[in-house]
Amino acid sequence: MSKITAAITAVGGYVPDYVLTNKELEKLVDTTDEWITTRTGIKERRILKGEGKGTSDLCVPVALEICRKRGISPEEIDLLIVATVTPDMVFPATANVVTDKIGAKNAWGFDINAACSGFLYALDTGARFIESGRYKKVMVIGADKMSAIMDYSDRTTCIIFGDGGAGVLLEPNTEGYGLVDSILKSDGHGREYLHMKAGGSVKPASIETVTNREHYVYQEGKMVFKYAVANMAEAAHDIMQRNQLTSDTVSWLVPHQANKRIIDATAQRMGLPEAKVMMNIERYGNTTGGTIPLCLWDYEKQLKKGDNLVLAAFGGGFTWGASYIKWAYDPK
Repeated sequence: MSKITAAITAVGGYVPDYVLTNKELEKLVDTTDEWITTRTGIKERRILKGEGKGTSDLCVPVALEICRKRGISPEEIDLLIVATVTPDMVFPATANVVTDKIGAKNAWGFDINAACSGFLYALDTGARFIESGRYKKVMVIGADKMSAIMDYSDRTTCIIFGDGGAGVLLEPNTEGYGLVDSILKSDGHGREYLHMKAGGSVKPASIETVTNREHYVYQEGKMVFKYAVANMAEAAHDIMQRNQLTSDTVSWLVPHQANKRIIDATAQRMGLPEAKVMMNIERYGNTTGGTIPLCLWDYEKQLKKGDNLVLAAFGGGFTWGASYIKWAYDPK
């Protein structure tokens, strides 16, 4: 019997209509378009507007697009995994909300919280269910409504993040296409540099925590940047070495879109030219769990069957890693 691998057979994505530009941010905080662009590479980001709108509302159009492209009904989905740090509610899982909204009546699901590495964690997890032979259609979505936990008076963080999501469908493959290998890491020591101070069981919500603005993203930018550059680049390099990949045989780097300088450092460590690096940070900013699949969505028509892709990310926690994917289909 041939080994079963989990191949990506369809990609979907969604970003909200509202565009928050650097110029608009200049009116909110002490910053400039030039400062943001020079240090991050971001020109604009999308924001999900509307009363009662949450991360599930980013996931639903993603899931429906995937089903439409693959020509399947939501009822054919076996499992849905959502990577997010901005769930609709503490519980139930956003994945459960999404399955209900799209009519995936035969699917079960759960969320994964690994910050900006969430999609890599979820992709590897979803692949294991496919490889078991018990599951035929596993959908993996990374999505975040970062505007919900953003302090728009904090110029160090509000310039970075945006809202959006994207995902993939995983199906069994016996020809060697799909997820070949992953290196996934975490170090809880990093929590002190990037976290949300309140809202968990250690420090539940109270009048005091709200007054002190402790329900927003807290980040020590210099420390996060330092760790991100080193670890994301090293993971990408290690996955190449472990799979005998070279700069010539890697078709694309699909990096987490946190900061252009981190992306450039990772590509340099891999020996890749900019032409082989997927980048859309200038349009979407950092959508946390959504960045890597949004790149696949944007670049899907440029991918060819057999392309070697290296996915790499670094996130709060700290979490980081890299995955090697052999692309399974030609553009339509």
